[in-house]
Amino acid sequence: MSKQVRAIVIAGNGTNCEREVAHACRIAGADVADIVHIAELLAGRARLDDYHFLNLAGGFLDGDDLGSAKAGANRLLNAPVKGGGHLIDQVRRFIEAGKLVMGVCNGFQLMVKMGLLPALDGDYRRQSATLTFNDGGRFEDRWTYLKADSASPCIYTRGLEGIYLPVRHGEGKFVAESPQALERIETGHLAPLKYSDPGYEGPTMEYPFNPNGSQNAIAGVCDESGRLFGLMPHPEAYVHRTHHPRWTREEDLPEEGMGLWLYQNAVRFIREELL
Repeated sequence: MSKQVRAIVIAGNGTNCEREVAHACRIAGADVADIVHIAELLAGRARLDDYHFLNLAGGFLDGDDLGSAKAGANRLLNAPVKGGGHLIDQVRRFIEAGKLVMGVCNGFQLMVKMGLLPALDGDYRRQSATLTFNDGGRFEDRWTYLKADSASPCIYTRGLEGIYLPVRHGEGKFVAESPQALERIETGHLAPLKYSDPGYEGPTMEYPFNPNGSQNAIAGVCDESGRLFGLMPHPEAYVHRTHHPRWTREEDLPEEGMGLWLYQNAVRFIREELL
């Protein structure tokens, strides 16, 4: 494989944030950030094997008609690829090769429902959590404060203490399958980002700071390796100071938006560990 950092963003069937994600990858330092329709992968005209960083963008896969991303999860798990094999075979090969996967919003829902997160004990085949309807019973479109867990293995949140990102979802409430599974997530530090009060002092269940009622205020989850990560807030929506909702009033905003940090950490990891 080329010594270039190569990112792929899967599009199609209802995604609507693929261009923003690809842009975030590029300005974070990726040499290649291709937007590839899932039909191209299924037709065998593109392969995940040719990339280092798989991005599952936000949107409304299949209209969320079976629940958030459930139909998309079934497609990725079962769809055959022309020439032989299934797309999930490429996904599993990608993971086994130590590469990076990040899902945002609908992409996070997709990863959870495929079993890729939290993947307790390294089991990427079994779903052990879900993302369901917000406690408020309505779509939430607001900015949120997120507290980072410095003890988490998540490579995307390294060096972060707090981060400010927008959410826009109707089914963002994270729920583990059992109290035991939730405890495993907590003790393993597999929830690297949690909804916080504005001072980033700690997790909160208080609305609207926690916009959906997620268990233990969980906003994002990683696997035990830290290489697979999903979150409901949108980092690609804040990669420049003008994306901040108060950019005309905040005098000290840096040029780079906070969301870019996650992509920069991913690119840095690929250059140092995979190339």
